[in-house]
Amino acid sequence: MARTVGIGIQDFGKIIENGYFYVDKTPFIKEWWESGDEVTLITRPRRFGKTLTMSMTEKFFSVKYAGRGDLFEGLAIWQEEKFRALQGTYPVISLSFANIKETTYQNTRGKICQMLAELYASCEFLLDGNTMAENDRVFFKSVSVEMDDVTATLAIHYLSKYLSDYYGKKVIILLDEYDTPMQEAYVHGYWEELVAFTRSMFNAAFKTNPWLERAIMTGITRASKESIFSDLNNIEVITTTACKYETAFGFTEKEVFEALDEFGMGGEKQRVKWWYDGFIFGESRDIYNPWSILNLLDKGKFTTYWANTSSNSLVGKLLREGSRDVKESFEGLLKGEHFWCPIDEQIVYNQLDDNEYAIWSLLVASGYLKILDYEKYEVDDFVGEPKYELTLTNHEVEIMFKNMIRNWFAKDVSNYNAFIKALLSNDLEAMNEYMNQIAYKTFSYFDTGKRTSEKAEPERFYHGFVLGLMVDLADRYAITSNRESGFGRYDIMLEPKKEGLDAVIIEFKVFNARRDSTLADTVQSALSQIEEKQYEQTLVAKGIPEERIRKYGFAFEGKEVLIG
Repeated sequence: MARTVGIGIQDFGKIIENGYFYVDKTPFIKEWWESGDEVTLITRPRRFGKTLTMSMTEKFFSVKYAGRGDLFEGLAIWQEEKFRALQGTYPVISLSFANIKETTYQNTRGKICQMLAELYASCEFLLDGNTMAENDRVFFKSVSVEMDDVTATLAIHYLSKYLSDYYGKKVIILLDEYDTPMQEAYVHGYWEELVAFTRSMFNAAFKTNPWLERAIMTGITRASKESIFSDLNNIEVITTTACKYETAFGFTEKEVFEALDEFGMGGEKQRVKWWYDGFIFGESRDIYNPWSILNLLDKGKFTTYWANTSSNSLVGKLLREGSRDVKESFEGLLKGEHFWCPIDEQIVYNQLDDNEYAIWSLLVASGYLKILDYEKYEVDDFVGEPKYELTLTNHEVEIMFKNMIRNWFAKDVSNYNAFIKALLSNDLEAMNEYMNQIAYKTFSYFDTGKRTSEKAEPERFYHGFVLGLMVDLADRYAITSNRESGFGRYDIMLEPKKEGLDAVIIEFKVFNARRDSTLADTVQSALSQIEEKQYEQTLVAKGIPEERIRKYGFAFEGKEVLIG
């Protein structure tokens, strides 16, 4: 009989005690401990078992769980006699920043202080012992929600001392989802303030801490050393391209297929592979995200589970406000294409507005893109940046992005849908009416970054609009874009997939007062370019008669649109 799947349970003890479905990941404990690394930062996409792994590690080492070897009986780690002797023998400080998702620095700092105050409250037994000097007692009691920055940034440092003195042993520190507040800080504009605060805290906790035995930090991204970890030269960083712990997070294909057999879904293996496979960690390919697999086993339904688990606001912001090149690359990704570019696994958040490589790096770290291959750039003795071949991770991620693009026009969904209907029926008057409504309500939505400008606004909108067409008309048309240098030309071709549909060619142009007197002149210029460049020949060559090819010029001046 198949085991019960406990959805959303991140407490290792609860899973084991209730006999819920569990894939044995305890070999991580041995691999990590024998590595000897003092501070380990492990980055993995969300919902890949980071929190459960931290819970497992805490329950293995923490003195709070001394004598709880029963939690590990029958699992791989318990076959190691020397590790049995380690269970429950270390003081452990365990924190999680997973729920710190605030819109202001003040609220973020307040939540961190509250968390530290609660941590100290759980250790008040230390005050009853005789290991604390009077000045330590004063500091201990000063830790509160209202404490100053100095006290807050030293709280973990000194709690390590108090616990080490009490138990006669150095401490293990576990910090889960360290970068969640950092992503929120970037989105909401308080990055610099938070960096200064967390840099001091991390330095005191992980660098200048003589009472530290080992530490693990987990997150989605590797924040740049210059911003957060400038003083930490003792940190071992394990990104998704590193070979350490490559099967410790996520399910291998063998583990997934065994689970499908257990739950009577053995006949669905190839379908499961198409939907949910695609993650690559180190040299291990065919890694599956656990959240989707667990939900599939529980519900027996193929849908987007992992892609809908939490806010994709940062990803959506970067793509929506992204440059022409970013959106053009994304057009190719939605068609199943691959592209090559450099990536940097050190995410520099304050470069995300200006550096498209930083955007692709973030999408790789977050699990939305996978690396198919890479090539080194070497000429004589010069070694340049390697380039990586990127594509969407799997079918589930593709659906997520299509839904995200649809939501770009949710502010004016009725007019957007009406425009699509008018385009299909060749109703020029309605196309003009609805397109102006869409532009008026959504132009600024596509250009809200730090370098907003009237010049940039139309370009970002046009390319977002093209992605919207690709998503909503993909079942009826093969949509391609024909680009040349500069913004002077951006053509869209809609080639029918079904009988009875007209082909469509669209040319975008921005009003130029030096060239045109009115928007109508700009429309005519766009239409003339279609004719002069003979764009229709691509379609005619495929057997589409010229009378079934419709041609439109879209002229823009700010948020005003004229279609002819």
